[in-house]
Amino acid sequence: MSRKGNCWDNAVAESFFKTIKTKLIYHHKYKTRMEAELQIFEYIETWYNRVRRHSTLKGKSILEFNQINNLKSAA
Repeated sequence: MSRKGNCWDNAVAESFFKTIKTKLIYHHKYKTRMEAELQIFEYIETWYNRVRRHSTLKGKSILEFNQINNLKSAA
């Protein structure tokens, strides 16, 4: 663990929440909390986790990365 105040403590989480806020939340006006929750869930599950390119996966989406790894492990 790093010490208190280390800027790297929550870098991944902060990047994730910044992306959701700037790409989704700030562009919509939600009538209810449930509407916001459903749209955020849909955004994460359908785009952020599946389609978005990840720098740690060498510019591939999670689906592309899994397909490549499944082919390698099957061979």
